[in-house]
Amino acid sequence: MTHTTRNSSDRAPQQPAGSLLHTGMVRVSAYSAAGVLAVLMMTSALPPLLADQSDRAVVNAPVTLLTAPISGEVTGLSTRVGQRVAAGAPIASIKNTRVDRSTLITLQGKVAELQQSEMAASQKKDANLQYVVSMDVEIRRQTDQAISRVQAEIAELRALVAASESSGQEKKAIVDRQTHMLSRDEISREMVKPASQQYAAALHQRDAETAKLDQKVSELGALRQGIYVGDNLAELSAMAQKRRDIGLDAKRLAIEESQLAANIRDQQVLLDAERKRLDSLAEATLSAPYRGEILNVGVATGRHVSAGDSLASLVNCERDFVVAIFSYRQAQDFAVGTRVRISGGSSPDTRYGVVSEILPKASDKTDEQFAVPFPQTERREMYVLVTPESPPSEASRNVAAPEPNRTSCSVGEWVTVTRDGGWIPSTSVVWRSVRNRLTGVAASIFPSQSAQAADRALKQARLAQ
Repeated sequence: MTHTTRNSSDRAPQQPAGSLLHTGMVRVSAYSAAGVLAVLMMTSALPPLLADQSDRAVVNAPVTLLTAPISGEVTGLSTRVGQRVAAGAPIASIKNTRVDRSTLITLQGKVAELQQSEMAASQKKDANLQYVVSMDVEIRRQTDQAISRVQAEIAELRALVAASESSGQEKKAIVDRQTHMLSRDEISREMVKPASQQYAAALHQRDAETAKLDQKVSELGALRQGIYVGDNLAELSAMAQKRRDIGLDAKRLAIEESQLAANIRDQQVLLDAERKRLDSLAEATLSAPYRGEILNVGVATGRHVSAGDSLASLVNCERDFVVAIFSYRQAQDFAVGTRVRISGGSSPDTRYGVVSEILPKASDKTDEQFAVPFPQTERREMYVLVTPESPPSEASRNVAAPEPNRTSCSVGEWVTVTRDGGWIPSTSVVWRSVRNRLTGVAASIFPSQSAQAADRALKQARLAQ
């Protein structure tokens, strides 16, 4: 029986050594693949939630639409896309040959009419003033003659008054003698009565002559003051009245001339403003409001544009910032004022920046204000806006300052943002580093197939990521 058992065991099938080795390799490969997949799943899920680094960051800057100030045809373009321009540099020139000038023509006609009215009033005023001067000369001449005549009349009246006074004294002496004779009964009372009446008549005559004298003296004083009273001075009084009327008319015309001059000045201001407005509507030059880079040009020479049409867009490169995407779980770590590092892009040096704002999301209206749209975010992700710090002064680095036209705007470049002091890297950054290292190793071993080998080696990792 023992012999039978031994023979049975001897006849049992035995596996070859190569098959056992193959089975072990399969098991090791399966375990390795499972481990790699587990690592890939963990690195693809955890770092986006906790990473202190993000390469989903793009350099952005405010953009300004340069619009046409007037309607017309574009006669020239002074810039091209990507060109750096200084503040006040010409962008485009526009000319309009169909400007409405009806308001200008109306204002010109009104100004011409007012100028003619002012000229007529001025000429009439000058004529009246000349006539007044002539009348003044004539009035003065006739007044002098009237004064001489009145003075002669006054002298004559004074002589008459003196004669009347003498005649009265003579009549009074006769009356006194007759009264004395009557008191002695030498003559009768009837003889005294005629002498008394003659004396009374002499007194009245003296009073009349004195009144005429006083009248002439008053007339002489009025003449010297320019007052013409009396029948003999009626013509002179009418002349003086006409002179006053013409003088008042000249003053009225002077006031009217002043009013017309003021109206002309007001209308001239409107006319100058209208001319300036038409000049600005007839031809205009669009200039850059600040130093920046032309992002795009939307017109060509010879094209007709309307006022307000967009001609080009200008990027303000001096106010550039970085838009980075992080998980909302990192909001506390990326609070406003947090210092971060900016790497990548066209600049080989690492720059620093400060978080200036955190946005939960963006809209189309927000994108219109900047040069490039904000990158798309996934669920529970946020935007972190970073303002780059100013570089050290050129004097401290002993490096000559670059010319403005040699500096290119970095808007649109993808960069990597890392929190200063952070230690959890981004998955995509890690895989990129691995790829670069594998590419370098493959290049040293297989120079002709380095890129293909690295791509095949990381194809599965990319799919898992």
